[in-house]
Amino acid sequence: MLWREQAGRRVWRARHHANQRTWERWGGTTDENKRETTDILIELSDVKSSPSVQTLQARLAQVQAQLQALGPMRPGSLSQQYNICGQPGCRCKDPQKPRRHGPYYQLNYTYAGRKTTEFIRHQDVRAVRTQLANYRKFRRLVERWIGLAIRLAKIQTRGAA
Repeated sequence: MLWREQAGRRVWRARHHANQRTWERWGGTTDENKRETTDILIELSDVKSSPSVQTLQARLAQVQAQLQALGPMRPGSLSQQYNICGQPGCRCKDPQKPRRHGPYYQLNYTYAGRKTTEFIRHQDVRAVRTQLANYRKFRRLVERWIGLAIRLAKIQTRGAA
């Protein structure tokens, strides 16, 4: 049989290659021609469903305006911790109802390949949470900007070709 395992190929790959050779012998088209035809069909459907260049540029301008409107930001995550001290007889070591010390807020982030941990004062927690939310929004907007720029570049290069 033509589709037996050949040179370490898996059965399905060997079968596919054998079928392709048989198809070509009978005058069929190759996979390359099939891909070209499907690529053309996909490009035509993309042109019909894709937004215009002006629409994408307007969306990019909107994303850029949102980026400029962001306030202070910082990466990381904020965690709340309760600790047990080492003093005997403290409320945190009570055998009946232990009450840990805290909450203490800790900010963890990685920047320039270095992990950093900072303790945040209770009065600064609200501002730090706002900065963290601004950073997450910044990342989402940058991803959106990149996606829009890729779509715009594809449309512009298709128009130039």
